[in-house]
Amino acid sequence: MTDAPIPVFDGHNDTLLRLWQRRDADGGAAAFLDGGVGGHIDLPKARQGGLFGGLFAIFTPSQQLGVDYIRMMREASYDVPLPGPLPLGDAQAATLGMAATLFRVERASDGAVAVCRRVADILAAKERGAFATVLHIEGAEAIGADLDALHVLHAAGLRSLGPVWSRPNVFGHGAPFRFPASPDIGPGLTDAGKALVRECDALKIVVDLSHLNEAGFWDVAATSRAPLVATHSNAHAVTPHARNLTDAQLDAIAERDGLVGLNFASCFLREDGRMRADTPLDDMARHLDHLIGRLGEDRVGFGSDFDGAIVPAALGDAAGLPRLIAALRAHGFDDATLEKLAWRNWMGVLERVWGG
Repeated sequence: MTDAPIPVFDGHNDTLLRLWQRRDADGGAAAFLDGGVGGHIDLPKARQGGLFGGLFAIFTPSQQLGVDYIRMMREASYDVPLPGPLPLGDAQAATLGMAATLFRVERASDGAVAVCRRVADILAAKERGAFATVLHIEGAEAIGADLDALHVLHAAGLRSLGPVWSRPNVFGHGAPFRFPASPDIGPGLTDAGKALVRECDALKIVVDLSHLNEAGFWDVAATSRAPLVATHSNAHAVTPHARNLTDAQLDAIAERDGLVGLNFASCFLREDGRMRADTPLDDMARHLDHLIGRLGEDRVGFGSDFDGAIVPAALGDAAGLPRLIAALRAHGFDDATLEKLAWRNWMGVLERVWGG
């Protein structure tokens, strides 16, 4: 075993939102490339922790989200009120702003950051030591029911999309931030949502199941022919949060040769469902044990939710990923399995969805 950290490819982060909200003249490029400005991911932290890339989410926040949202999720039980649908124009402006942020970072990086559209692009970036990013949308509010924007965004590099965040939109309904609770809450996809899934299949865009409620999950499973992927979700049997996946859902993902990315957000890891930093890394191992037990070791990865949640303090940020790997090794995972969890399984499922 060498001192070099095991490489990690992450299935989900909200770093683009953090950079875009800075409103820097350079689109946040210097903040990301030089580091030292807070947050979970920047290029120096990524290099220190062995993070060589990931799916970079575009998420348009609602005005109702903020301090109260986090405070409520520190209680013994909670049901966070969800905001209503976003106006299309607001969502499109934010989506274009965050996409532009990613492209500005790439342009300013002088080759150190690459926006990738194929697995071959990701592996080539990894080989030359560049940071590999994939454009993802979390909540498709910027896409109208005519789906015209989907084609434009795909041409720009979009390769992964969650039809909904937890709030409702024209495409369907999400799982609330509710604990303890079942994900079987309310209606699933609308007809427009099913059309979106079919068009994502045609364009070979990953359809992310993570924020869908259970009805929406099964609607995607019935509509899509692609592997089922939840980029940042955990096991409901371990933590009974409405955002976590039931064993029946995990079994369906296994049958479709898909993948679940372990979410590092403490509220989805802890047995008590609380959003607290004093969460042991053993809680992450417990979820991985359950996920691997249902999915097999070839269909589980990491989906950190960095820059979008409170993660265990023992991990801290992207620079702390070797501490997570060490804790999982101590738990009993060998290096071959850790490499699968850390990056190889993501390459496999992206290849199965995207093709060559």
